[in-house]
Amino acid sequence: MSSTRGASNRLAGWRVALRLARREALRRKAQTALMLVLIVLPVLAVSAAVVVWRTQDVSGVEGLDRRLGAAQALVTPERSGPVAQHFDPQVALSWGGLEGQVRAGSAEIGAVLGAERPMIPIRQHTLLFETDEGIAELETLETALADPLAEGLVRLTEGRLPTRQGEVVVNAALVERGPGIGETLTLLNRSADGEERRVADIVGIAEHAAYRDYPVAAGLPEAFGPYSEDAAPQWLVGGAPVDWAAVQALNEIGAFALSRAVLSDPPPSSALPPEVEVMVDGGPDEATITVLGLIIVMVLIEVVLLAGPAFAVRAKAQAHTLALVAATGGTPAQARRTVLASGVVVGIVGGVLGAVGGIGVGALAVPLAQRMQRTWFGPFEVPWPLLAVVAGFGFLSAFLAAVVPAVSASRQDVVAVLAGRRGEGRPSARSPLLGVVLIGLGVAGSLLGVADGGASPLLVGGSAILAVLGMVLLVPVAVAAVARVATRWPLPLRFAARDAARHRTRTVPAVAAVGATVAGVIALGIGIGSMESADEQAYRPQLAMGYGAVAVATVDAEAEGVDVAAIRGVLEAEAGKGSVTEVTGVVTDGGDDEGDAGGWRELTFTTGGEDVGFSSWGTLGSAYLVGAEVPEGIGLSPAERTLAEERLAAGEVVVLRTADFVGPDDFAEMTVEVTFYDGAGESRPLRSLDVATSVLDPDSGTAAVAALLPQAVVDELELSTATSGLITRPGLSDEAVEDLNERLQTMPGVGYLYVERGYQTDASVRIVQLVLAILGGVLMLGGTLTATFLALSDARPDLATMAAVGARPRTRRAVAAGYALVVGAVGAVLGTPIGFIPGVAISKPLTRDGTGATLLEVPWLLITVVVVGLPLLTAAAVGLAARSRLPLVARID
Repeated sequence: MSSTRGASNRLAGWRVALRLARREALRRKAQTALMLVLIVLPVLAVSAAVVVWRTQDVSGVEGLDRRLGAAQALVTPERSGPVAQHFDPQVALSWGGLEGQVRAGSAEIGAVLGAERPMIPIRQHTLLFETDEGIAELETLETALADPLAEGLVRLTEGRLPTRQGEVVVNAALVERGPGIGETLTLLNRSADGEERRVADIVGIAEHAAYRDYPVAAGLPEAFGPYSEDAAPQWLVGGAPVDWAAVQALNEIGAFALSRAVLSDPPPSSALPPEVEVMVDGGPDEATITVLGLIIVMVLIEVVLLAGPAFAVRAKAQAHTLALVAATGGTPAQARRTVLASGVVVGIVGGVLGAVGGIGVGALAVPLAQRMQRTWFGPFEVPWPLLAVVAGFGFLSAFLAAVVPAVSASRQDVVAVLAGRRGEGRPSARSPLLGVVLIGLGVAGSLLGVADGGASPLLVGGSAILAVLGMVLLVPVAVAAVARVATRWPLPLRFAARDAARHRTRTVPAVAAVGATVAGVIALGIGIGSMESADEQAYRPQLAMGYGAVAVATVDAEAEGVDVAAIRGVLEAEAGKGSVTEVTGVVTDGGDDEGDAGGWRELTFTTGGEDVGFSSWGTLGSAYLVGAEVPEGIGLSPAERTLAEERLAAGEVVVLRTADFVGPDDFAEMTVEVTFYDGAGESRPLRSLDVATSVLDPDSGTAAVAALLPQAVVDELELSTATSGLITRPGLSDEAVEDLNERLQTMPGVGYLYVERGYQTDASVRIVQLVLAILGGVLMLGGTLTATFLALSDARPDLATMAAVGARPRTRRAVAAGYALVVGAVGAVLGTPIGFIPGVAISKPLTRDGTGATLLEVPWLLITVVVVGLPLLTAAAVGLAARSRLPLVARID
């Protein structure tokens, strides 16, 4: 009975506290708005990101309409024995025996699924088409587009669907490069038998369900044929749902099947065939989970600390009321409940407003994000369960942010508060010791979390929490230390430092929020920067920076109609006269001395009984260049080119030691053996020659070819040579390269033009880096500005007294700027070393290569901007925005 009465009393106490918190929120509207902003902004940002993510994610069930249209299944017959597959055949496949097998047709499929089912053929291929500049690739789709089973594969935006052979619809991406509606599309199908041309009338513009900026043409069955026997169609199947048993029956006749029913309601994983189950990816790796976990932890800590100062000021504003309650018999629990109720009210309202606002911001962001992706997003989707979690995250942040002010409010000196005295006691001597211990545990936990070549998300995330909490415990000591050393500073800075130390309940969360932001930005900056450095280090350029290369056919060049002069003319028309260099290479494909027209030659190298190996492929059509002059652009510096030409003039073979090189460190002679392989793979030695050799280590670490051969050596080995490629000098834009490739594809025997741009950061990584920089800057600025203006609001009596005794208006601006500088600088200095703890830890799994080696890249520029630039910027912004005049306020000390 007593326990029931106690629970009822506590519930009634919470009702009173929540009612008081609601009234206090309405009475102090400006302060409440600021508290809401601190909660709403993170919730809004995360909600918008979740909406965009779920809208663009069309994998699995949501992507079925793009792959199936309105059909129940897509069946892909193979010339194979019984096969095995995952529920989604794109995930994992296993073929049976291939010899002597016959591909299943519509009759066999109908025999398994039921002959009464509607079924239409569908084919997708890659062909070439004539553009305004030349020739480019396109994706083709042919099926009965008007059939109900094909509904959803394309979306007609202009014109009509094809009704007969010779008519097609194309997407907007194709129209940008070639013909449009009402014009003729010329298609080319190149094979070993030659080139086949086909024309079709464009009767409509239709967007493909998946491809957004890649050219697509769609027509009726056989619109882009004829096809070989191996190019059998797939089949869209309608009727009743196709269950897993039916899919397995299709597997027995050598056909894979994508079933709408199976993917919508998949069987247990135990139903998968054993040979397929072992192929299934286990999901995100531990490194990815570690990084995501670290982000979530740091954001939660940041929001809690960011909102802490606002609740501290709210608690201080209620201090007199709470003191009266205590003086008349109120308990500490009631005081805590009153302050925590503010967190509950602000958390509920802020979580709901942030989630709802995130939907709107997400709707605005989806078109912008769509421009950055080549495939179409799905329909706009609002993931209500996830948004509820995000809103709950906001509520939890507000509640946790109110905990420390609530505890402080329950322990305040009632007499001092009623007398109007302000200020706080000396910081605890035990707190910094505990902080150092927690930081030490954070360091140890981070190291253990990435030990033994793995990554423990729980351990790394928990270590980050310990390190940040340790930093928070050090903040009061750091603020007090700054106040003590500020005795000789100018008045504004001295006042700001001492006021910050005197009101630690308000200052500590603000400094800690800045420190946590800095720690998170630096941790993720180190992790992402290290990963990018590792990827850049592993990148192997194929040419010198900015140079371009195109390979040309060297076997039966005359029969193929290869016109090197014409190719050069096309390149020089865009790159400029004299900017293209032809290079001569060894021809390794083609017949042998005995008239065998098929096969190829292989060059092998040995020295002192040890093999010398390097890549047998080159960007210039041959791995072995021939001649006395070394062309520009292959990766050698001018001094290295001069040295190589001297060695070639002396009759030596110049071997370029690049990443693919395998052999002794240095040698002066090697044996070159030429072996011929016929069409059946049978080998026959042709010639062998001992040659003088020089080994050259390019400063760039890479080269477009493996070796440079003098003409005399080539003649002795009786090797054929030809113009194998052309090099263009720097200066071609990406648009020019695209145009040139389309023009080059109209010419026989020529490859694609490749221009070396160096390592290119992935677009997704650039987005993450940009978001990281913006989010870190906004949070740091927001935390500092919020704490500063709360402090200025709290310090109005002091500032008014300063004005009364003769302080100039600009002094208040200087004090405001000084407070922002103190909060920002102390937080940045404390947060920087804390950021290194998880940053160094996550860099290890992100950069670990096959040998176990890792790489650490410290973003010093980012650290300088965060530690020096942002505090100064914040101080300047506060100084300009602060009010310079205040009414005089009475105070009691």
